Amino acid sequence: MNNLNSNLTYQQALEELETIVEALEDETIPVDELAIKVKRASDLIEFCQNKLTETDTEVKKILTYLEDKAKK
Repeated sequence: MNNLNSNLTYQQALEELETIVEALEDETIPVDELAIKVKRASDLIEFCQNKLTETDTEVKKILTYLEDKAKK
């Protein structure tokens, strides 16, 4: 995950990714920038996947904690 701003949010990454995908579909990305945009899209996808995994793990921990607390 190179060159991604540490303050980047999931929503920002998703919006940027959608913009890149639209440009790819519309064929509006110049050939000279194509590899750069595809690499950026790859980094954004990895970022989003990691963010979703981290969030899922955190939510499961919270739910487990709440369930354990309710049993006591």
